[in-house]
Amino acid sequence: MRYQLPYAMLASVAALIFALVALPTVTMAQSVNDIISRGKLIVAIDTTTPPYGFLDEKLEPTGFDIDVAKKMGEALGVPVEFVTVTSPGRIPSLMTGQVDAVISIFSITPQRAIQVDYSNPYAGQSAVVIAPTGTQIASHEDLVGKKVGVTRGTAEDGILTAASEKLPGIEMLRFDDYSSLLQAMVSGQIDAMGGGDYGEIYLKKAQGGDAFEQKYPLKTYYFGIGVAKDNHNLRQWINTWLLGMKSDGSLEDLSMQYRGQPLPALPVF
Repeated sequence: MRYQLPYAMLASVAALIFALVALPTVTMAQSVNDIISRGKLIVAIDTTTPPYGFLDEKLEPTGFDIDVAKKMGEALGVPVEFVTVTSPGRIPSLMTGQVDAVISIFSITPQRAIQVDYSNPYAGQSAVVIAPTGTQIASHEDLVGKKVGVTRGTAEDGILTAASEKLPGIEMLRFDDYSSLLQAMVSGQIDAMGGGDYGEIYLKKAQGGDAFEQKYPLKTYYFGIGVAKDNHNLRQWINTWLLGMKSDGSLEDLSMQYRGQPLPALPVF
């Protein structure tokens, strides 16, 4: 039997090849001491995924993930240099040594953990299907005959792509960033979308009304801080630092500030 790689893995491989060609130098620190000696922490972020990452009125990165990165830099005693990536670019940015860490709603999955290592979760949310309030959608079967948008390389991309393979008639449209996906939803280019359980807030704001809603959940995901494979020194330090952030309420404060709700119970591994 001929084995075919899943779409999400193929997308990661393609993005890695592109990054290997485009990246001129390797900057990755091998340990916490390397980061401190270099004098900066280099973190990959995505500024198209509010409330986790977006640009403020001064076009400066802000959001839950950005503040987590800044607090990580403060704990190390160094400034943070941000490298903006799209969802498919997160893994390549680590594998090529472009960044020390990825803090970008990076859902922890077994497939991704083959290529990179994760910290314990620092946040989590449910992936859901969002569509106009007047559209009757309650399951994958109700997506047959509809155009469904996702951000390329995300967890909901994998789930809904698998559904489309089992249910012919679901037309998948993939976008490189979350803002493009939202615009497609608002403009009517797609009938439904996969996104985080915060997504409809921004659709309502863009639409100026209460025109969209969550239809059904796909899966609950937990976000970890990604580091290069086998960089145990940095991963262990991050886990130790996150324990303090959870214990003193810092993570909870950021969640209330940006997400407007408490964090879910976060597992450890």
